[in-house]
Amino acid sequence: MPLTVLIPWRPKPSRVAAFDAVVAWYRENLGDVNIRAVDTDDEVFNLARCRNVGVASVVDPDSVVIINDADTIPEKDALLDAIAQAATSGRVHLPYTQYHWLGASGTAQLLAGTPAQQCDHEVVLGACSGVYVTTPTTWWSHGGQDERFRGWGFEDAAWNLAHETLLGELPRRHYGHVFALHHVAELREGPNYDANAALMELYREAASSPESMLQLVTASRARLAPGA
Repeated sequence: MPLTVLIPWRPKPSRVAAFDAVVAWYRENLGDVNIRAVDTDDEVFNLARCRNVGVASVVDPDSVVIINDADTIPEKDALLDAIAQAATSGRVHLPYTQYHWLGASGTAQLLAGTPAQQCDHEVVLGACSGVYVTTPTTWWSHGGQDERFRGWGFEDAAWNLAHETLLGELPRRHYGHVFALHHVAELREGPNYDANAALMELYREAASSPESMLQLVTASRARLAPGA
């Protein structure tokens, strides 16, 4: 089965070790899988647009795509289960039921060779990002991610609501963990963050009906989906 790993990525000194660890994990566990780092020409890093651009670059609309944050490592069994089901389910799959943020100490342990499950961590409740498993057809069926979210914050939560409202269920989870590695935290304040929070409110309101959500998602789609 054709398989592509897309990693939204703009190099920053504190993030390089995590990115290298993610790539190394895929090489060790999935061999010569096609890995693509994805960035855009946006002055402010646009994670939603990177994800969309990456998916739009995949030629076969029914091939499986892993969209993997540059700081997050999955578990192999959960990932393989998600890959197998995502090919035909018409839903996005999350290969975890628990999201572990390792922090500085846990990341140091991991990079020194401690198994990820044994590293110091905090559990992030409600996490719905980190690693997505999908096909381009499924990704575009509920609008992809809204590129009006700029900088950091809320694009994953808004996407989660769109998936639930338009596809009739939340993304499908597979028992397991993902492990988010430490780096310098991004700014969660300022004009971009405030605009993202306001846009998130529109998503919460639109979740009242598929018709409202479709209208909101359609408004964001002057972009990349084939045929859009």
